[in-house]
Formats: sequence, structure tokens, C-alpha cells
Amino acid sequence: MNKTPEEAAVLCRDLLPRLGALDDREVVLCPPFTALAVVSETIRGTKIALGAQNVFYEESGAYTGETSPVMLKALGVEYVIIGHSERRQYFGETDELVNRKVKAAIQHGLKPIICVGETLDQREAGITESLVKNQVEKAFSGVAAENAKQVVVAYEPIWAIGTGKTATSEEANRVIGVIRTTLEGIYGNAVAETIRIQYGGSVKPGNIAELMQEPEIDGALVGGASLDADSFARIVRYDD
Repeated sequence: MNKTPEEAAVLCRDLLPRLGALDDREVVLCPPFTALAVVSETIRGTKIALGAQNVFYEESGAYTGETSPVMLKALGVEYVIIGHSERRQYFGETDELVNRKVKAAIQHGLKPIICVGETLDQREAGITESLVKNQVEKAFSGVAAENAKQVVVAYEPIWAIGTGKTATSEEANRVIGVIRTTLEGIYGNAVAETIRIQYGGSVKPGNIAELMQEPEIDGALVGGASLDADSFARIVRYDD
């Protein structure tokens, strides 16, 4: 929950010249709902895609305060974050609700970015693998293989979000391997290898290269570091 529409436009204009050609990587900006229209206009004609931070599962109706997939599509949104840990923590979103949102997004041509991850207590209890596996299985319940190829998964250990703590690259790779194995169990190897799995949790210019060297990590879901154009551009161009 950062940036007014005007501030978001300034950030985008500051970011664009720093990103370069983007021929071999995809960048998605996910501003708050109030800034979607202005960011959509600012990045028009570029290779940057637009994402939203949340979506509701109905097209319209008496759901005051919610935003439907139809509304997002009309603003040029291509991706939508679903089940972020903050949505689960502060707004009580369950795995079942996440699944409904995933299926609604797919139905309306949006690409879900599904977030999964464990708390510090869950990690210390040794249930990271079983918890993440369960979150993935429930999120993809009823999603056809052809549609699953369009989905992105983001592994976000909750204890690492905004804390400055980062899972070691090896640990992040290990858990993302569990996610991929879970997807392989659902869809088979070919589809599981197609699905992009990101790491999120205090991603910074200083740790992105190490994370991206790991074989299972396909990208990053960037939080606070994306609020500074130079910092975010350095993350995108980590291998320059």
C-alpha cells in the first residue's frame, strides 16, 4: 500500500529508462488499485506488463470494496497477485478462497501469481514442506493443465518479508524444488517445468544474483526494493 497515482507515475517514468531492452526477461509492475490506470498509461507501448495486488472471484454484484477480474482486464491488467501472505494474515484469506480467486482470474484471462510460504513458527516446527505442498495443491485444485502453464508461483517465507532476513539461496531453492515436485505430481514433468516459480522475501540488489543462480528459481517477487527506481532496476538487470 504505497504511492499515490501521481507518485506511481513518477516512479514508472524514473524506472523506464533504467531497464534497457528487456529482451530476455519479463517485468511486471503491481501497483495499488488506485494507481492501476495511471501506471497502465505510463507503461503503454513498453514491454512491461501490468499486475494487480488482489482480485475478487465474482464478475460484479453486492461486494462493496472488492474489484472484479472484469474490472482489472478493462484497465489493461495481465497478472494478479493472489494469496499474498499479508492477505492471508490480515484479511483471513484461506486456501479455499485463494483457489476461487485463481479460477476466476484464469476464466477472465488474467495470469495468477500465487503466493505460498510459512511463518517462523511453522518453520521452526519443521512443517515448511508439508504446509507449502498443501497450499500449492489447494491453490491449483480444479485448474486444468493447459491453464496451469499460465500461472506463476511465488514462494515467500513470511518470516523474510520486510524483515531484512532472507532465506539462503540454497534453502529457497530447496523449498521451490518441493513446489515444483508438487506440481509435477499434479500435472506431470512437462507442465511443472513450464510453470515459473519465484522467490520473494527481502529481495535486494545485493542478493538477487545469488538467488537467480539457483536452478529452481525462475524470478523474484520484489517488495520494498521496488519502491526505488534505481534499486528495482538493478534487481531486474542483476546480471549486467
